[in-house]
Amino acid sequence: MLFSRETLEEQEDRNLAPYAIRSKDTRGRQFPQEEPPYRTCFQRDRDRILHTTAFRRLEYKTQVFFNFEGDYYRTRLTHTLEVTQIGRTMARALGANEDLVEAICLAHDLGHPPFGHSGESTLARLMKDHGGFDHNKHSLRIVTKLEKRYPDFDGLNLSWEVLEGIVKHETEYDRSDAEDFNPDLRGSLEAQITNAADEMAYTAHDLDDGLRSGMINEDMLSGIEIWEILLSTLGIKNGHLDDLTRHRIIRKLIGMEVTALVNQTAENLRQSSVASVEELQRLDHNVVGLDVEMIQRNRQLKDFLYRNLYRHYRVVRMSVKAENMLTSIFNTYIEEPSVLPNHIQLLISERGLHYAVCDYIAGMTDRFAVDEYQRLFNPEVLP
Repeated sequence: MLFSRETLEEQEDRNLAPYAIRSKDTRGRQFPQEEPPYRTCFQRDRDRILHTTAFRRLEYKTQVFFNFEGDYYRTRLTHTLEVTQIGRTMARALGANEDLVEAICLAHDLGHPPFGHSGESTLARLMKDHGGFDHNKHSLRIVTKLEKRYPDFDGLNLSWEVLEGIVKHETEYDRSDAEDFNPDLRGSLEAQITNAADEMAYTAHDLDDGLRSGMINEDMLSGIEIWEILLSTLGIKNGHLDDLTRHRIIRKLIGMEVTALVNQTAENLRQSSVASVEELQRLDHNVVGLDVEMIQRNRQLKDFLYRNLYRHYRVVRMSVKAENMLTSIFNTYIEEPSVLPNHIQLLISERGLHYAVCDYIAGMTDRFAVDEYQRLFNPEVLP
């Protein structure tokens, strides 16, 4: 049996909730293209994102631990894949469009510079008087302008709904600016699922990586309500936390969070009585979310991670090193543009010096940025 694009679209119509976005109802692409015979428009967008240079570079960009600290900690790529897996699970349970969720999830962190949030805050400071820097906006810039893969247009020419989902990406640490994408409307159900999956993923895997690194331990977590619930549910007693036990705990944590979010979101949808995509987006609140009790438990865990992991002296030291490296590289490029590679110098007349430099640095991996710092400032390293 052959499943054409039309067949897939018919399946969406039958199976998706009334407030989920159907691929056949897309607002289209900036540059009209004939859609492929065996993929929906959102499946095509997903595939285009996967093949970008920016996506491949996520493998060597920081999540919390810098890439060269060990190959077993999460990177920006493994984080993205975990967000995508959680997002698809929630989309399937809630009747949302899985392919649209997957595409937004895969693209949501494309704009992150090297060295995680410390790299982003450094570029934001350096670009303050020249348009600023925000990784959400830069993700959009990558998929609409910077990726060069097609002769007829810049960027990937993604569908409007995927772009909207990227623009309206919000978590506790990210805020959206949806100026050109119906800023008076909330994110779609699929965009809201992506945002929730992102928060869920980084909380769980930061706890996992923090425990594995030894920066935090089970004694420090004593009294954290959700931690105590996990130990009790799994029948784990205090003692040495081996790798297998840690895996069990993190797996259970994600399962608890997904279950709580799906159940509460289903109840929120029932109470809202929305029957269309637009009705959902016009609500004065997000429908995707946790119950009050779980929100409080997560708040306690997040506060713990902030104090004991994100502000751990080893993490802070690496953040300071990253800020100093990127600041030195940026200022050197601005003061003497001729040290830039030729292909970047050619972009200055088109983008302006500061944007050309910012785009170049934002695209660097951790390793490339460290090597570039050495090439610029270590006389024993060849330029």
